[in-house]
Amino acid sequence: MMQTHRHFLIHKPFGYLSQFVCELPKKKLLGELYDFPEGTMAIGRLDEDSEGLLLLTTSGVMSERARSSKIEKEYYAQVDGEIGEMALDQLRNGVQIGIRNVKYITKPCNVTRLMFAPILLPEQKNT
Repeated sequence: MMQTHRHFLIHKPFGYLSQFVCELPKKKLLGELYDFPEGTMAIGRLDEDSEGLLLLTTSGVMSERARSSKIEKEYYAQVDGEIGEMALDQLRNGVQIGIRNVKYITKPCNVTRLMFAPILLPEQKNT
């Protein structure tokens, strides 16, 4: 019997972790936003202090396919303040990030400073 999977596009609010299970107490998780089916997982992640479009799926195959380096991805990031050329060059060449206390260098990428910001939802900080 073929298993039916579900896929979701959500706006992850500020203050939530991009996961459904967490050992840390008092953290807000995606499962609190909606009654997602069992086995739902985020494709990628947004940090707790960021917000934006997030893809969710119940299919591990779909998750692996979307996260694969064979699929080109494009992101828009809005930052507080001005970002200088040195920071843009660091992004272009790869930056160090940490996931579960393991350090990684991101792959080099194309970075372009937009002259005009797209219209986004207002930031929704939970205080």
